[in-house]
Amino acid sequence: MPVDPHIAALLTMLEESGGPPIHEGAPEAGRAFYLAVTHGVRTPEQVVPVGSVEDRTVPGAEGDLRARVYRPDAAGPLPTVLFLHGGGWVIGDLDTHDNMVRNVCRHAEAVVVAVDYRLAPEHPFPAAAEDAVAAARWVVQHLDEFGGGDHRLAVAGDSAGGNLAAVVAQVMRDDGTPLVGQFLIYPAVDAEGDYPSRVENAKGYFLEKDTMDWFYGHYAGAWEDAKDARLSPLHHADLSGLPPAVVVTAEYDPLRDEGQAYGTALEAAGGTAHVLRYDGMIHGFFDMGGASPAAQAAIEESCTRFREVIHR
Repeated sequence: MPVDPHIAALLTMLEESGGPPIHEGAPEAGRAFYLAVTHGVRTPEQVVPVGSVEDRTVPGAEGDLRARVYRPDAAGPLPTVLFLHGGGWVIGDLDTHDNMVRNVCRHAEAVVVAVDYRLAPEHPFPAAAEDAVAAARWVVQHLDEFGGGDHRLAVAGDSAGGNLAAVVAQVMRDDGTPLVGQFLIYPAVDAEGDYPSRVENAKGYFLEKDTMDWFYGHYAGAWEDAKDARLSPLHHADLSGLPPAVVVTAEYDPLRDEGQAYGTALEAAGGTAHVLRYDGMIHGFFDMGGASPAAQAAIEESCTRFREVIHR
């Protein structure tokens, strides 16, 4: 089907803005642009309501990380979800993903702990993965502070954050602390994979191949093993025993096929994966609900499926 008309209008606006693509600038410019087109254009009426929001810090691998705790307007005890933002490990922060996390909190009925990890190129691979794992290990030890006595922990993230969420799920399994679910929103799970969607959707749909290469170059360009499971979780030697996954993909997304491949691989290893493909959608649609009713419907449907997984 064609691109959702509301999202197509957003793409046209971006194209007509005349600004250079992210991959033609410095990371600092990319971060400013991403913040401007997400948090910067959101009106108070578009902010998704939740019960409460609290800023705090959590320990990372090499120091404290900014974090934000979202609690739904729902009776507890409730599962806790560690959320890791996208942005190619180079851009993005708590503010760019505020509304996305609010949707997860509200519609999955969970306490969500969103964490800022160290960004590349200042902190290249595996810094982000190490921070994500450190944060998860700390949250496990402090679940009483979040879920009100509920000791269920899940993990979620979009794009590069989906990559980190998948890594966390694998490491926590190896630690003997399995999670109850993973919500992987158009995740990047295979650094050097050869997929038709990377060719079909290489240009014109917000995330472009040149930008992906720029992200990977800044994050792991000097890393020789593209199949290192901390970079490409699809290539972990053992995908068995992982928590049930909800994997979201979008028709016009370069990452579409690797998300599907990861879901297929989880099922082949004996796990459960609900792969939800949204036709007409692009990479990034999970933050476009305010502009596109179809995107908002997809957001709510996928969050509800995740809620079903983690509330069992």
